[in-house]
Amino acid sequence: MSNLIVDSSLNTAVQSNRSIKLLVFEIGKLTLALPILQVQKVVKQIEVYGSGLSHVNLAHFPEQEIAIVDLHQKLFGISLTQSESSGYVIISKNIADEPLGIAVSQAPTLMDVSLEQIRLLPDTYRRADTLEIASHVTVISQKDAVKTIFILDLTRLV
Repeated sequence: MSNLIVDSSLNTAVQSNRSIKLLVFEIGKLTLALPILQVQKVVKQIEVYGSGLSHVNLAHFPEQEIAIVDLHQKLFGISLTQSESSGYVIISKNIADEPLGIAVSQAPTLMDVSLEQIRLLPDTYRRADTLEIASHVTVISQKDAVKTIFILDLTRLV
């Protein structure tokens, strides 16, 4: 456990059994996740508004306006919100005094991951790759495949 470094965003999601619940979703060929304690709710895709020039758009909710991050456009240069008419929006809890939405094409899944399986991404990798938005990584064996899951750092999304 000495080589595991967990930042404050993951510490808040750690459970007493030394595991963390992650909301896991696919963006292109990448598998990404958020600690469940950072998620407010998941809703069906709604209409978003924006110029199309940025990966940040706007959605109208009954209680407030929420910025929606199109990670597909940020990471791959192709807008998910304009190319997909169906899907979901993951709405985070207040980060920097406002919630943030993430557009995804398929319903996210909930996964329980042991803390021993989570590693901090090296700063060198974060500075050199578009995945600078991720802080940690975990590798999970599922049936016949191995899945690499990048855990997002909400403060770096916009």
